[in-house]
Amino acid sequence: MTIKPLSDHILIEPVKEEEKTKGGIFLPDTASKEKSEEGKVIAVGPGKKTDDGKILMMSVKPGDRVLFAKYGPNEIKIDNKEYLIATEGDILAIIE
Repeated sequence: MTIKPLSDHILIEPVKEEEKTKGGIFLPDTASKEKSEEGKVIAVGPGKKTDDGKILMMSVKPGDRVLFAKYGPNEIKIDNKEYLIATEGDILAIIE
């Protein structure tokens, strides 16, 4: 299945890193964890349309690693895999 975001929306695959305590113990997925704030951009929309009809270019592209607002993006499931749909305003930074 191919997903093509509209307007200034971005499809993000959240990065799920293994959680490890200071003592070296790995926490299972069932442990209470914070939501991920980092992910990989999978697809981007064409950009936001201004009132005069111009399209503003997106500042991220597929393949970028990004930091996003913790509770900004919407969670979706595609083929039993979790993704996030965010707007460009939810993206806080590009990780280089």
